[in-house]
Amino acid sequence: MLDVELRHLTTMVTIVEEGTFGRAAARLGYTQSSISQQVAALERAVGGPVFERPGGPRPVRITPLGAVILEQGRDLLARAEALSEAVERFKAGDGRIDIGTFQSVSNVILPSVVRRLRDEHPGCEIRLSEVPEDPQIGDLDLLFYDRPIDGGVEHLKLVDDPYLLVARPGDLPDGPVRLGQLDGRPMVGCHPTCDQLWMERALADAGARPRIVFRSPGNETILSMVRAGLGWAVLPWLALQGSDARSDDRLAVHQLQPAPARGIYLHWPAGSRSPLAVRAIEIATEVAAEVAAEVQAA
Repeated sequence: MLDVELRHLTTMVTIVEEGTFGRAAARLGYTQSSISQQVAALERAVGGPVFERPGGPRPVRITPLGAVILEQGRDLLARAEALSEAVERFKAGDGRIDIGTFQSVSNVILPSVVRRLRDEHPGCEIRLSEVPEDPQIGDLDLLFYDRPIDGGVEHLKLVDDPYLLVARPGDLPDGPVRLGQLDGRPMVGCHPTCDQLWMERALADAGARPRIVFRSPGNETILSMVRAGLGWAVLPWLALQGSDARSDDRLAVHQLQPAPARGIYLHWPAGSRSPLAVRAIEIATEVAAEVAAEVQAA
């Protein structure tokens, strides 16, 4: 590979644009002898002359070899400039961030995080992806999940997300419902992924083994099945906050006693955080604190 320095290419391009070594030296702030030395170093690296030197004040002419170097050199300089700008954007907090998430976080916590991040860094690119059943951090900068994951990551618990019972009006008296009252009841549940199995175990530990009559991965579908009278549902506070369940006169939301809850965690690669990711973590923590206050007030 040729041992060509970017500063030598910059000097060559400037000579072509200015026409003489002297004017190029004045533009770059070098002495004319320094310009000559840089051209000589470039010619040694490429193995031939890049300029024809007529002498005196007459403009220099580029050689055929020089024309090849000039074309490729301009492309390299443009790429180097783009790299420099990208590094500066990274240091300033702009750039791109990839976030893994799931539906209830996407509906309640993430919109505020994305809005505030974009307000502070309008040029940043934020890419979201739904987490799979067995999530890995992979190429993600941040990952929301409802329990800690393994694999060389750090994590922060953002908030406790309590489960609530959704029934139809008149099915139960107003107020909290004890978990034991769910035993044997027809229930609409989520697919046995994410936190669903954990939640069903928590109910079983409290002596409640509801009869699951239908499963769906979508919270809105689950609520529609409750409206239709297929059964009750146990859903997290975040899932209901991101829906119209509380204002729907076809649904009734009850607290559970004792109240099971899941944790909402934010993960990132161990020892690897861009300034944009650091700021996103700070904002997510602030938003989660606001959510926790709403949970307490509910």
